[in-house]
Amino acid sequence: MLRATTPGVVYATRGLLDALLELARDRDPGRLTVSLATTLAEEFGDDLDLDPETPVFTDLYLPEAGRSVSAVFGMDLGTPNSEGRFISHPDGYLGIRQTDDLHGTVLVAVPPYDPSSVAAFDRRGSKLPLEVVDSEPPQESFRP
Repeated sequence: MLRATTPGVVYATRGLLDALLELARDRDPGRLTVSLATTLAEEFGDDLDLDPETPVFTDLYLPEAGRSVSAVFGMDLGTPNSEGRFISHPDGYLGIRQTDDLHGTVLVAVPPYDPSSVAAFDRRGSKLPLEVVDSEPPQESFRP
């Protein structure tokens, strides 16, 4: 039986959060901003007990991707449209600032960059419930 998705709850895989926290630790004391993408729960198969249309944050776009293209053409072609943003605040402020790169959903992490130091917000800065999913997203295959 599928669990109804609670409006406003942000879902993210544990693997994604672990990777983001490691990137933030490596970048500290500098800030980190990473674009995030989702996968619909239905694509996980029977692994998730969520409404099939529920978006789950599963993927990140490394901030360095596309820099050489940007340098030549003067625009960011390396980062496709994304559904969310991850931001680290090394100063410990667990919230949204006007100077942050905002999206509809923003995950913010602060030192010590562990799972308890991450929170989800909407673009207005209202805190949203964050639920970590212990499931791997489906493997994508690339065709030449």
